[in-house]
Amino acid sequence: MSDFNVRTANLAAVNSLTKYPSIPTYHSLDPRNGGLLDETVAFSGRVQLTEKVDGVNGRIVSLPDGSYLIGSREELLYARGDLIGNPALGIVEALRPIADRLPPGGRDAIVVHYLEVYGGKVTAASKHYTDTRAVGARLFDVVVLDDYAELLDWPAERISSWRESAGQPFLAEPELLARAEAAGLPTVPRLATVDAAELPTDLEKTHRLLGELLPATTVALDGTPGRAEGVVLRSETRSTIAKARFQDYERTLKRRRTGRAQPSPGSSSATSSTCWVIGKSS
Repeated sequence: MSDFNVRTANLAAVNSLTKYPSIPTYHSLDPRNGGLLDETVAFSGRVQLTEKVDGVNGRIVSLPDGSYLIGSREELLYARGDLIGNPALGIVEALRPIADRLPPGGRDAIVVHYLEVYGGKVTAASKHYTDTRAVGARLFDVVVLDDYAELLDWPAERISSWRESAGQPFLAEPELLARAEAAGLPTVPRLATVDAAELPTDLEKTHRLLGELLPATTVALDGTPGRAEGVVLRSETRSTIAKARFQDYERTLKRRRTGRAQPSPGSSSATSSTCWVIGKSS
C-alpha cells in the first residue's frame, strides 16, 4: 500500500520527473542559423512514423493515492479537486474530462499520459485544424514510474539530467496502443512503419516524402484540413525518437538553392538533411 500523499509530496520533484523531454530533430540543427546539418539520429529495427501535431504539450499525472495533476510542458496547472485551475492555453479545460475518466493505474506507480492539445486559440497554427476554434487532444506517449519513491529523493539537478538523458521508461508501441484503447483515447495518427535502413539521408528526398505522406493534416477537427507540421519518428521500443518538421527542410532548402547556406565547420557542404522513406503500414 502506497503512503504517497499529494498534499505532502515534493511537487517540484514530481513536476520535473514527469516533464516531457526535449526531442531532437532527425537531422541536427545548426545552432548558428537554424538550418539542418548532415548528422542524423541513428535508428535501428522498425521505425514508427506519426503525425507531429502543432499544438501544446499537456500531461495528466496519475498519482499512487488516486489523485491526479494536469500540467503543461513546464508547469503543473491543476490538481484534482481544485476549484480554480490555471487557464493557460486551455490545457486544463481540455484535459480535465479525460483525467476524470482515466481508469485507475491499479498499482503503486506514477503514470503520465502525454497529449498534444491543439486547435482553439492554442497556437498560430490552430487555423490548420479548425474553423470554429474547436479543441482536440491526441495521446502520443505514456510513461510509468514504478520506482518513483527513490526518484523523488534525488536532487533537482539529477532528476533533470536523468529526464533529458532518456531515463523515463516510456511504454513501447504495443503497450501504448493497448493503454490508449483501454482508456478510449485517440492517438496521434500512425502514418507508416518502415525499416531503419530505408530512412533516406538526402534533404530533398526527405522533404518530398514528407509531402507525400502528409499533403495535409490528418487530425483536422472541422473544416478543410490545413498544413501539417511534420512527422515524429520513433523506434518500436521508444528508445529512440526524433522529429522532422516541414519548415526546417523548407528553410534549409531555400538557403541552399539561393546559395546562402553556410557551411558547417570543416565541411564544404552548406546544410544537411533529414529523411524518411515510407512504406505505408496497414
